[in-house]
Amino acid sequence: ADLMRQFDTQVNEFMDSLIEESASLGSSHVSTVFPLSDKEKSKLSDLFEVNHIRTIYHMFIALLILFIFSTLVVDFIDEGRLVLEFDLLVYAFGQFPLVVVTWMCMFLSTLVVPYVLLSVWASVYPTSNHRALWTVLAGSLLLLYQGLCLGFLPTYVVLKNGLPPASCFILILEQVRLIMKAHSFIRENVPRVRSLERNKANSLDVPQFTQYIYFLFAPTLIYRDNYPRNPCIRWGYVATTFSQVLGCLFYAYYIFVRLCIPQFRSISMQLFDLRAMVLYVFNSILPGVLVLFLAFFAFLHCWLNAFAEMLRFGDRMFYKDWWNSTSFANYYRTWNVVVHDWLYYYVYRDFLSKRFRAAAMLVVFTVSAVVHEYVLAICFGFFYPVMFCLFMCFGMVFNFVLNDRRKGPIWNVIMWTALFLGQGVLICLYSQEWYAQRFCPIQEPSFLDLLKPRSWTCTPQTNTYIRLICFM
Repeated sequence: ADLMRQFDTQVNEFMDSLIEESASLGSSHVSTVFPLSDKEKSKLSDLFEVNHIRTIYHMFIALLILFIFSTLVVDFIDEGRLVLEFDLLVYAFGQFPLVVVTWMCMFLSTLVVPYVLLSVWASVYPTSNHRALWTVLAGSLLLLYQGLCLGFLPTYVVLKNGLPPASCFILILEQVRLIMKAHSFIRENVPRVRSLERNKANSLDVPQFTQYIYFLFAPTLIYRDNYPRNPCIRWGYVATTFSQVLGCLFYAYYIFVRLCIPQFRSISMQLFDLRAMVLYVFNSILPGVLVLFLAFFAFLHCWLNAFAEMLRFGDRMFYKDWWNSTSFANYYRTWNVVVHDWLYYYVYRDFLSKRFRAAAMLVVFTVSAVVHEYVLAICFGFFYPVMFCLFMCFGMVFNFVLNDRRKGPIWNVIMWTALFLGQGVLICLYSQEWYAQRFCPIQEPSFLDLLKPRSWTCTPQTNTYIRLICFM
């Protein structure tokens, strides 16, 4: 208790000094250097320096060691030798050179097209007598570029070449990130140009190109001309975070090898059984929760902090204490602050009136659910809207039922219970559909076949018949 009170006092003192320094800055100029001591930077970006959290981190490392040991033992018993092959990882990241080339095309186009369009439009708009025409023309070109280069190109490459899941996730998530960044850059700078008076037409208010490049790499989706900056780069911290990302990949590998593949490889050989399905869901809770924690730690903590450190990016508020949430409304706000801020500024606040708060939240949920389902559908290669249904049905209901008025430990327990169960359902149903797609393929599927889950119609008889045809 004394340790936690001391830590809370130090955090409050740090935040008070931070607020005072922020208040001393001018409204139109943001300091490019935000000096932080090593201890303050640790509080801001490294939650895992707290002893209690560090112990949980050590527990996960111990669990990884047990996964590795059990895999080696089972392989030695089955094969009579140690099998040190990582064929699942090699498969998941297949065709990586194609991924790199496609990403370079996406990034370079995002680097050039939005900035050039904004610069040309900003140079013409203040003095033009046809402002609406120029605005429509520039906006149409921007939408055409986003639809073809950022929308169609990566999706076409993924589907045409049949990229494996991890390679797909790299391209599709980068597609979504670059679209969101391009929108933020245009959205934040267009009002500045439109506010220029005619007699100030010579003062072109367009950010410098270096500012735009920094924004594309910075771990934020909200464009600003300047961000809080740290005075130095801790390269040892960068190396540590990237090594932790690599460790999370191997952790996920052992989770799937030990907990998921043995369970679901034979699921399509069995007839549908409600009892078996319930058992599969509950058996999938542990791998589902572990994957959730790994995704949070690898991306929101390690990956974003590594890039923030390399860019001396001072604002490390990528997530808040979502694990203490007593409501799903608070969980959605604190789980991924980077994406939440973008949705709040550019979906909730821009397009919807505050008088219709429920409608605004519905639109935000719909946009988020559609994007999540799009990513999963493209990366897995099939349409099975489990994520969309959980997001729009249960997630929306819980957002209103388990709202911010719910306080107390019991509500935190309910939040965790629902989260665990949801992860089990996702892992179970998507794994079942993955193997059904491979065991029961359709040679010339109709549009209805693409929409209908294969796991609903894949039976042992169908599976045996298809295997027999392939053998012949």
